[in-house]
Amino acid sequence: LVGLIEIGRYTYFAILASNAARAGAQYGAQDLLTANDDAGIANAAQQDGQSLPNWTASGGGITVNQLCSTGTMPPQSCPAPWGSSPPANTIYYVQVIVTGEFSTLLSYPGIPNNIPISGSSTMRVATQ
Repeated sequence: LVGLIEIGRYTYFAILASNAARAGAQYGAQDLLTANDDAGIANAAQQDGQSLPNWTASGGGITVNQLCSTGTMPPQSCPAPWGSSPPANTIYYVQVIVTGEFSTLLSYPGIPNNIPISGSSTMRVATQ
């Protein structure tokens, strides 16, 4: 029974991490200005995932990546800052990765007490 509770807790925190990443990506995907606002994106993710243990925006638990694509290639890191007039035919994306650590209530043989949790979301910037 305790094992089922642990699996439920792990699943709950994994969902929180995914939702926090989605909230950060939604903030960043509004337009090119918010897509470059790493602090604002991290703040949106942190506000959404307040119950997540062992992570903070300043502690490295949230990673923000700005990605570019020309439409024929999958999104990859942008070579230069976007600026106010981006090149034509470029599609911009924001990727947010939230990581944390799940601590079990009890010690189990063969299972570590701290298990990493992560959630990620990638969204296309709406106004380009």
